[in-house]
Amino acid sequence: MSTANHLDQLKQFTTVVADTGDFASMEEYQPQDATTNPSLILQAASKPEYRPLVEQAISEHQSSELKGSALVESVIDRILILFGVEILKIVPGRVSTEVDARLSFDTEGTVEKARQLIDLYEKEGVSRERILIKIAATWEGIRAAEELEKDGIHCNLTLLFSFAQAVACAEAGVQLISPFVGRIYDWYKNKTGIDYQGGDDPGVQSVQKIYNYYKKFGYQTEVMGASFRNTSQITGLAGCDLLTISPRLLQTLQDTEGELKAKLTPESAAVSDLGKITLDEKAFRFMFNEDAMATEKTAEGIRSFSADIVKLEELIQSLLTK
Repeated sequence: MSTANHLDQLKQFTTVVADTGDFASMEEYQPQDATTNPSLILQAASKPEYRPLVEQAISEHQSSELKGSALVESVIDRILILFGVEILKIVPGRVSTEVDARLSFDTEGTVEKARQLIDLYEKEGVSRERILIKIAATWEGIRAAEELEKDGIHCNLTLLFSFAQAVACAEAGVQLISPFVGRIYDWYKNKTGIDYQGGDDPGVQSVQKIYNYYKKFGYQTEVMGASFRNTSQITGLAGCDLLTISPRLLQTLQDTEGELKAKLTPESAAVSDLGKITLDEKAFRFMFNEDAMATEKTAEGIRSFSADIVKLEELIQSLLTK
C-alpha cells in the first residue's frame, strides 16, 4: 500500500492555506483558507480569466460621483472584495484581505480602512468571521489590530520577521500572524552564502521559537508560516497552526511520498526553555531595531507592497480612462 503524499499528511496536523489569488489553484489543492496581497491581486488582475472581475468593479463605478484618486481607491476596494467573495466560494474557511501598505505607520488610517473593507464584505452577505484583515506588523499596525479585534474584526499581521513583533502581536490579542520564513532565509543566505535546509534554516527556527512561545504561555494567536522557498521549510514546520503555501510548492508536496511527522507540538513547546517577556513601545522598538534582518526585511516588504498598490492604481486608472 502506498504512503500518502506529503500534502495529505500535512493537512492532518496543520491547516493548509493557499498563498495565491488564482482560483483554479485553490480548487485543485483544496486549502482550508486563502491569503492574498497586492502583488497577488495585481498578478491575477492582469490575467484574462480574471479581467471580468476588474471590469465589473469599473462598470459599477461608471455613475459614481467620486473623482480622481478617491474613485481609483473605491474601485480597488471593490476588486479586493470581489476577489475575496469568489475565493470564499472555493475555500471553506477564511480569506485574508490586505490594507494598503502605505498605511503601515498610520494606526487610525488602518482602522478606518479595515472597517470599510469589513463593511463592504458584510454588504455582500459575508460574515466578518470569514475575513482576516491583513496589516503590516509595525508598532502602529499592531495597535490598529488590537483596536479592531475588540470589535470582532480579526486580523492577520503580516511582514513579520522578528520575535519582538510576534510577542507584541500576542499581547495585543491578534487573531493570527504570518512570519515570513522565506524572506528570513533569503537574508541569511545572502549574508552567509549558506543554503540552509530544514531545521538549520533561520526562518524555520524563527517560527519554531514563536510557536513554542505562544503555546507555552497560552496565547491564542494563531501562527501561520508564510513565504516559503522550498518544501524543506514547510516540512520543518509541520504541526504549525497554519502554513500558507504557493501553488508550485503545494504541487511538490502532493507529488512527494514518504512519512511526514509533526515537528511542532504543544507538548514540546511546553518544555521549551523560553522565558516570558513583556514589551511596551520603547522596549519593542529597541528590540526590533537590534534585529538587522527584521528591520531591513520589514521596510523592504512595505516598500514592495506599496509599489504594487501604485501599479494596481495605474492599471485601474488606465482602464477608467478608456
